Amino acid sequence: MKSKRIPKELYYLNIAREIAKRSTCLRRRFGAILVKNDSIIAAGYAGAPRGTPHCIDLGRCRRAELNVPSGQRYELCRGVHAELNAIISAARTGAPTVGSKMYLIGENYDGTLAQPKPCSVCRRAIINAGIEEVIVPLIGVPNGIKRYKVKNWIKENKKDPFKEIKGGSF
Repeated sequence: MKSKRIPKELYYLNIAREIAKRSTCLRRRFGAILVKNDSIIAAGYAGAPRGTPHCIDLGRCRRAELNVPSGQRYELCRGVHAELNAIISAARTGAPTVGSKMYLIGENYDGTLAQPKPCSVCRRAIINAGIEEVIVPLIGVPNGIKRYKVKNWIKENKKDPFKEIKGGSF
């Protein structure tokens, strides 16, 4: 009997979903992993910087208190996005990110998936880290995935460098 295995993209997204469970954001849980040469080189989840109080521990979110819509006013947020934490984790261990892929997943606190899309700050970090592709689940499509080709973000920016980048899910 031939065994049926899930595709690698779903395997990695499932791992990212487990990592997201460590998130300390009160709005949503996000997890990211970096994969290079079919090996996980780093992981990150949304949370406050190391050694500082997390929103989940404080029991409050400044952006929620101010009714800031999702995707806006990140400077008010205590947290570091999962994407940035994965890139920082790779840097701390010396893992080269150039040529890697990022698997990113977001989850609402009711367990449903959120449609992740890196914010403009994370996009810039992803570009500079040399990551080639960001893979996210495609909400509403069973086992569906969406691929963001980083080279396309660079092309878009060259066409209109001051265009507001829509994205971000916190």
